Amino acid sequence: MVKRGTILFLNGTSSAGKTSIAKELLKQTEISFHHVSVDDFFHNYNEFVDRKYPDLEPVQELDQGRIAQIIFDPIVSMCYSTVKLFSEMGLNVILDTVIENDKWFDVCLDLFAGHPVLWVGVTCSREELARRGKARGDRAVGLASSQFDYIYAFDKYDVEVNTEELSPEACAGNILNVIRSGAEYDVFKQFSKRSPETSS
Repeated sequence: MVKRGTILFLNGTSSAGKTSIAKELLKQTEISFHHVSVDDFFHNYNEFVDRKYPDLEPVQELDQGRIAQIIFDPIVSMCYSTVKLFSEMGLNVILDTVIENDKWFDVCLDLFAGHPVLWVGVTCSREELARRGKARGDRAVGLASSQFDYIYAFDKYDVEVNTEELSPEACAGNILNVIRSGAEYDVFKQFSKRSPETSS
């Protein structure tokens, strides 16, 4: 029987602390993980364009919605497909992403069906998220707040960690405790699609 790797799905806004938790999980040696971040996929794409076409100048500007349709969705889909591939290979993988819309969530539901998904809520108050975003300086002002209501519309998780109350190390420890317990991860598979399936 094929044993698929666990997909540790960190659900949280920008600046919620997902990457810090992932780093702590990677430090420990009891359970092996691979970290897949959607930011890396975008960074690699941008690096490729900048290196390959340093003098690229668009003849006409495109709005963000059109750019997202052409580029963002395929890049995000490739990230999630990589997570599925790792799981199929028997590797435990941490998915570090921000599910910003119904389409991306539905892609995850389709790709991860039948895979062991540990659904982790990485939470933090709006006020603390705003403070962190400002301190980072590499995110648009108000980004986390704009994502807050959509990201935290879920009321059930296999495990929930509050990064305002706990250190990244403690959050990682709580997640590991759930894995060690041998409990079944059943929350993610209970979700239904959040939008009608499209052909695009």
